[in-house]
Amino acid sequence: MHLTRRSLISAASAVVAMPSLPARAQTPSIRIGVLNDQSGPYRDDGGPTGVVCTKQALVDFGISGKGWNVEVISADHQNKPDVGASIARQWFDEGGVDAIVDVPTSSVGLAVNTVCREKNKVMLNSGTGTSDLTGKACSPNTIHWTYDTYMLAKSTGGAIARQGGDSWFFITADYVFGHVLEEDTTKIITAAGAKVLGSVRYPFPETSDFSSMLVRAQASGAKVLGLANAGGDTQNCIKQAQEFGLMGKMKVAALLIQSGDIRALGLPTAQGLLYSESYYWDLNDRTRAFNDRIKGKTPNGIWPNMTQAGDYAVTLHYLKAVNDMGVAAAKADGRAVVARMKAMPTDDDCFGPGRIREDGRALHPVYLFQAKTPAESKQDWDVSKVVATTPMEEAFRPLNEGGCPLVKA
Repeated sequence: MHLTRRSLISAASAVVAMPSLPARAQTPSIRIGVLNDQSGPYRDDGGPTGVVCTKQALVDFGISGKGWNVEVISADHQNKPDVGASIARQWFDEGGVDAIVDVPTSSVGLAVNTVCREKNKVMLNSGTGTSDLTGKACSPNTIHWTYDTYMLAKSTGGAIARQGGDSWFFITADYVFGHVLEEDTTKIITAAGAKVLGSVRYPFPETSDFSSMLVRAQASGAKVLGLANAGGDTQNCIKQAQEFGLMGKMKVAALLIQSGDIRALGLPTAQGLLYSESYYWDLNDRTRAFNDRIKGKTPNGIWPNMTQAGDYAVTLHYLKAVNDMGVAAAKADGRAVVARMKAMPTDDDCFGPGRIREDGRALHPVYLFQAKTPAESKQDWDVSKVVATTPMEEAFRPLNEGGCPLVKA
């Protein structure tokens, strides 16, 4: 698909980020592009709120006092790899973009990962879930923040298997993320003694009716329904499972669901669901402080989930690295920026202290949540409670198991 300059400009919204020094021709400047789903099934998981969170990183970094400028633009990749790759190329070739943030939908993320490597620019991933980004597709130009399919499989799938979920049926989105999430979860649960009794894949993002798949899941006799999807698809699966009376007969494992999805489902439907996130607004004083700074700026009153918080945190760490090495050097060599990011410890209000491994994987604790009952909830966004914590060094795939060529034996 060919995107003209006119169509790209119409798809992207460019905003000079936050108060800055008076514009001068000689003032060093960085340009960041937020590339995500602005109108489809992942809109609420990233979308406009992800852009707001990216801009908040500039405020908290204090860009107005640094002597250089940052501009943030955004575009909708429509969950299509060709569209995402085309926007990335045009941003780099004609738009002066230095780094791309977010990029949900793993097929799009892998395509943009390739473009960033070819152009020696920076990919600051929060939304792409496939663990291949720190495995066989790892790149010296990419940081993988927030979550991945291995982490979700280990935290949520492993917990449910330990609680007696020893037989599974998967409903899987038919693209890279769904495939890898099902594969990673299968490895984790079978290692715990569980069996997979069947699975079905559906076209993404064209599917909204999951009734025939739910009938197959129930007929399989499995104890657990594993949902290897995300966003609106996960919500629709759970709603339809409840309508079919399936939730009283099978345990539902929503392998990627976030706090906003729990709220959208409503606690009468979601109560008791186990799921994993690496950020939640009510974890501690720092997460509550971040949420207080951001919640009045987001569209439709959305409070950030882990993906949107990841947009903030990875951008903040990127800005620290640029400031450390100098804008000119950062613009000239994306690989050098990523290397500097790996060399610097991470710390922010959303994820706390952490580090980035050689394969680009950012490490931070992961939390197993349970959706609250309506009686337990104190207000609209009070939807979950922590039931287990996985330390950061244990939460993600071991470094020597991913097959990343950047990792030295």
